Amino acid sequence: MAAPRKPVETGDLTPELLGTPQWTDQMVAAAGIPMYDVPFLTVGGGIGSFVTLDYLRIYGVPTEQMKVVSNIDHPWQTYEFLTRCSQIPRSERIRSDSSSRPDNIWGFPSYALEEAWKDKNPVYLWQLFTEPILNDYWTPRAGTVFENLEREAKRIRYWDMLVKGQVRMVRKRNGGGYFTVVTPPEGAAPTKRIVFRSRFVHIAVGYPGLKFLPDLQEFRTKYSDYQHVVNAYEPHEQVYEFLKTRPGTVVIRGGGIVASRVLQRLFDDREKYGLKTQIIHIFRTFVTGSHGPHIWARRKGGDGWAYQGFNYPKSVWGGQLKAEMRKLEGAERAAKYKEMGGTNTPKRRRWQEQMRAGRAGGYYHAVQGTVDRVEPTPDGRLVSYVRSNDGIVREPVADYIIDCTGLEADIAEHRVFADLLQHGGAYRNPVGRLEVERHFEVKGTASGDGALYASGSATLGGYFPGVDTFLGLQIAAQEIADDLARRGFVRKMGPLRSTAQWFKWAFNSPV
Repeated sequence: MAAPRKPVETGDLTPELLGTPQWTDQMVAAAGIPMYDVPFLTVGGGIGSFVTLDYLRIYGVPTEQMKVVSNIDHPWQTYEFLTRCSQIPRSERIRSDSSSRPDNIWGFPSYALEEAWKDKNPVYLWQLFTEPILNDYWTPRAGTVFENLEREAKRIRYWDMLVKGQVRMVRKRNGGGYFTVVTPPEGAAPTKRIVFRSRFVHIAVGYPGLKFLPDLQEFRTKYSDYQHVVNAYEPHEQVYEFLKTRPGTVVIRGGGIVASRVLQRLFDDREKYGLKTQIIHIFRTFVTGSHGPHIWARRKGGDGWAYQGFNYPKSVWGGQLKAEMRKLEGAERAAKYKEMGGTNTPKRRRWQEQMRAGRAGGYYHAVQGTVDRVEPTPDGRLVSYVRSNDGIVREPVADYIIDCTGLEADIAEHRVFADLLQHGGAYRNPVGRLEVERHFEVKGTASGDGALYASGSATLGGYFPGVDTFLGLQIAAQEIADDLARRGFVRKMGPLRSTAQWFKWAFNSPV
């Protein structure tokens, strides 16, 4: 005799809802899930959501017509956590252009002008005018970015639009628009789920999570050691504190901006505290000089690193490359991404000098190779079996390994995207992320007169490459706002109204 089926809790998802791609109002009501109407909803609550709301508020949408669902308290919370873990505290400078201001849709005054004024330091402007020939690219302090985001969030009444909770899925609504299923914090609602019924939905959830190199993930799982093999994007201050107590060795894996920041932290501590730290840097691909498919599109490099001021060439954001990418489809677009892609980092004078000193002093060792496996030694240290191109296997021993290779990129790791791929009509673009239109509507997800948009890292591989940057998020938000204006949801922004809104921003007047 079959066991009786456990009844579905009232106010929760039913088997019928889970298995149906398009819902009716009656289906949601029958499940006992409360419904709330809001014309525009953004999912995520990070900088991507914030910038989109900022544009729409400036375009004239009232706070009552928009909501943001998030499990974080303020838009820069996750970004600040990641930058702090990867050794960029508020006092240090991030990798972003001076005019890329997520708090200021006009980009004027730039961060450089603001910091020069506040610090009474015109040297910043000299650096800006002479970059990158005589000086490094000028970039803002992390603290400057966060302080300005907070100022603008208050100005647009961001917290009046915030709904705390975890988004479970977004499903099409019969008749047009979408249902967004939210799991509210425990005790915040009488039911397990609530649903927002919206004409327009925007998704900007960032990266699904941390990504470990396979051999390091295997080591952590096999030996349950999460203290000595760490990801640069997770808290790992114990590494630096240990090195202050006695001489030690650290292995760095990766060759991007995060690896350079971790490396600089190790060098800085060595100088500041007189430490004897040894650093072994393992590159899978060891760059020895300028490289690239064309003489006019070559990237500088050397000592293992590929050098580039920003994530992509500047023409991606408003030049020939941007115009070219908007015309490419399928394999041609994927090939262009491959040509532009690859791990890179800015070539900053400070840590270049530190690396030279480390090589000369015998405490910084850069090697090329593929790590077959990592194993513990009898005395509790870590040995990496590194196979070079010539077949020689080296076995460096270290106290800690720091994985600086990045964040998880597979969109299917995020439950909202996984559900859209399975039930919402969404599909992958030529590089495996979410396929979007030129105005960032997710292809295949249209529902009546409604539209589902996405921006940020999940859309990499689309018609606009620089999506996972401050300026990229702003360009996406402007495309979305202009599309919503074409649909009649908001007034189109003209030069006179834009100028008036800039003065409101400058004087910190409410929208």
